[in-house]
Amino acid sequence: MTSWEWDETLYAGAAVHYGNGRIPYPAALAEAVRDALGLDGTGRLLDVGCGPGSLTVLLAPLFAEAVGVDADPGMIAEARLKAPGIHWQHLRAERLPADLGTFRVASFAQSFHWMDRDLVAKRVRPMLCPEGAWIHIGATTHRGMDSDEPLPLPSPPWEAVEALVRRYLGPVRRAGQGVLPDGTAGGEDEVMRRAGFSGPEVISVGEGRVAVRSEDEIVASVFSLSSSAPHLFGDRLAAFEADLRAVLREAVPDGRFAERFRDIGISVWRP
Repeated sequence: MTSWEWDETLYAGAAVHYGNGRIPYPAALAEAVRDALGLDGTGRLLDVGCGPGSLTVLLAPLFAEAVGVDADPGMIAEARLKAPGIHWQHLRAERLPADLGTFRVASFAQSFHWMDRDLVAKRVRPMLCPEGAWIHIGATTHRGMDSDEPLPLPSPPWEAVEALVRRYLGPVRRAGQGVLPDGTAGGEDEVMRRAGFSGPEVISVGEGRVAVRSEDEIVASVFSLSSSAPHLFGDRLAAFEADLRAVLREAVPDGRFAERFRDIGISVWRP
């Protein structure tokens, strides 16, 4: 197993699980972006690393046109099914600007850490109009946070789920054809400043959100992750899913869980 370099299998098979496995972004996120940037329905949005379009579709009504790009063909296929009226393009961020034109806003949601960040920041900056902005959405949508605050139902047994993934895939986090022993890179602020951006202005939304989730939704959330994407299990995929459901049912026989989700952070950078 090699250390990680991007390859097209990173999210192979995961896209179809996003709809059930990821908690939707709240409407308050779009409202906060609109108010912070003074959006009025004009201009264009570029959503980079758009996945199946979860953020793109939410923000698109704030603009005259929206474009979503993603390196995974399965993600783009799901996005086209969800919103055929948006322009979706199978494209690595490193290949921008790709003759896509100029944009009022470039958005990155749970995606920038997978990219050659210095290169992407350098290439996206001149794609923004003078009054434009880059927004980075920091969120955890596949699972909730540890909290001592009461919940209406038991929380999912995430420690047991993670132990099961390690039993099947090994102790080091998997990612595509490689591994991520130290996780993904940090230091985003330094990357942005090196590229000539100023900021950030940070906004927080979604405080105290609680979601009730089913067994099927927890299973889908596991398969929506790069570290446990379906392709990683090979011919043991069905066995893993059966064991995963057994772990969930042992914890909560009726398969109903609740989780409290972290606030969503919006970092606004100006070119």
